[in-house]
Amino acid sequence: MATQFKKLIIPLSLAAAFAMPGTASAETVKMAFIDPLSGPFAPVGQGILKSFQYIAEKANAEKWAGDNKFEINGFDNKASPQESLTVLKTVIDQGYRYIIQGNGSGAAAALLDAVNKHNERNPGKEVVFINYAAVDPDLTNSKCSFWHFRFDANSDQKMEAMTSFMEKNPNIKKVYIIGQNYAFGHQVTRAAKEYLKRKRPDIQIVGDDLHPIGQVKDFSPYVAKMKASGADTVITGNWGADLALLIKAAKDANLEANFYTYYATTTGVPTAMGPAGAERVKAVGYWNVNNEKFTGKDIVEGYKKKYNDDYYVLATYTSLNMISQAIKQAKSTDPVKVAFAMEGMKMTSLNGEVEMRKQDHQLQQPLYITTWTKVNGKDVKFDQENTGYGWKTDVKFDTHVGVQPTSCQMKRPS
Repeated sequence: MATQFKKLIIPLSLAAAFAMPGTASAETVKMAFIDPLSGPFAPVGQGILKSFQYIAEKANAEKWAGDNKFEINGFDNKASPQESLTVLKTVIDQGYRYIIQGNGSGAAAALLDAVNKHNERNPGKEVVFINYAAVDPDLTNSKCSFWHFRFDANSDQKMEAMTSFMEKNPNIKKVYIIGQNYAFGHQVTRAAKEYLKRKRPDIQIVGDDLHPIGQVKDFSPYVAKMKASGADTVITGNWGADLALLIKAAKDANLEANFYTYYATTTGVPTAMGPAGAERVKAVGYWNVNNEKFTGKDIVEGYKKKYNDDYYVLATYTSLNMISQAIKQAKSTDPVKVAFAMEGMKMTSLNGEVEMRKQDHQLQQPLYITTWTKVNGKDVKFDQENTGYGWKTDVKFDTHVGVQPTSCQMKRPS
């Protein structure tokens, strides 16, 4: 009887072994979302956390990563680099091997440095940093790291597209630059001056202000300076409450300048603009739901139905999709193997073909210039924040337009 049992179980065991998926067993990939979930930038952070969780549910249901599942949990860093480090230690102690962050390049730089040190000291327990929106170019240049992957276009890429669009407008003669006083704000100011000088040396820079991030409650003094300067155009990298309050002050003062922004699509800003921003506020980004084929409208409609909110952060989709493909390619959820698999990976996202450049882990992708416009049911079908206004695509730039050189000298694990 025992002999017969052995004969029976061996073939079954072999069959089971060959039937197993690429990974040894299905795993739950826990990801820690570390961003402001309280304070002035909380609406942005909470909205993007929901977007990640919504896409994770879709990925799990559609088995993007095979039988492996994603679980994304939020941790409040209060928009502080110091608080981010405390949270990072907590999530690592809880066993998280993937972290997600994007709101604030200062926090991103602090996290990246800490992740590098942790990984060096703890082989076998490495952590990968998924950056969906911290766009300081240094993060993929002088501070580049094997453990860091950026799924947004960096601020130089966006400024290249923005100024390429501005270059062709002869009505732009005087530009005022305003931004938040931290790494990203400084990079926007630098790039705006450099690129406009190269492409349109006739344009005058008539103002250049940096203000404390998340602390200004009344932007009317800044707007008064803009009016006095005679600016016809304002360039700003402001986001969240800092942009919403700036737009509100401009509206209250009847400032007639056009605004060229990075983040007018972010939570709270569309409501602050309303009809007053129509045809006057533009945004540069890597996607627009009102695109040439309305690609992604099913996600936008599903998200709206579930949360009564707007889905606009495409990096949530692109990053989880690419990580899923890397997990299947590596036949593992191990962060080191997944990181190697993502290097140089190409895939089709909702904005077209994208590539995670191996040299610096900066995603290369198309870029859009859009204008705040009344919904018309044709090229502007989707509004934001139930305003009746949405984003019209002015131009979609092919990937090569925004490509930037990199100084990255990456050190890879053996």
